Amino acid sequence: MTDRVSSENASVETVRATLASAGATGRPRIAVPEETAEQFPADELVTLVLGGTVYHARVDVALDDSLEIRGAYDNRRLAREADGENRLVEWAKNEGVDVGRSVLLDTVVEGERYGVRKPGETTVYEVPETTVNTSLDRIAQSLDGGDDE
Repeated sequence: MTDRVSSENASVETVRATLASAGATGRPRIAVPEETAEQFPADELVTLVLGGTVYHARVDVALDDSLEIRGAYDNRRLAREADGENRLVEWAKNEGVDVGRSVLLDTVVEGERYGVRKPGETTVYEVPETTVNTSLDRIAQSLDGGDDE
């Protein structure tokens, strides 16, 4: 079963980020504020919730060493290769969020799941029952010979 958590819940940390322009293409990218960069795993794939839909994204290191999210894709492979339909472009257009405007970037599960929303809006996120830590715990238990209980 999946837990649900509101963007207003104290367990969800929210930062104000900027929907910036990505180079000459003018496509939107999320510029992660420098003072909150430690919350985001550089050069890693994460899930990114846009408009209630879970996509996959890569947290990239920009040329100036800041962090950015350049797109949201339908699966991990597409996110890794930055290939296919960029759902961040679609979300920004549908929500009426122009480049240069602020967005709220929510940390749902640090290192794994993040959400993006317009300022002033709230949403509810699904928190997967199994996380990376749970999976690693199971592997460690199997290597140790099972449960100690």
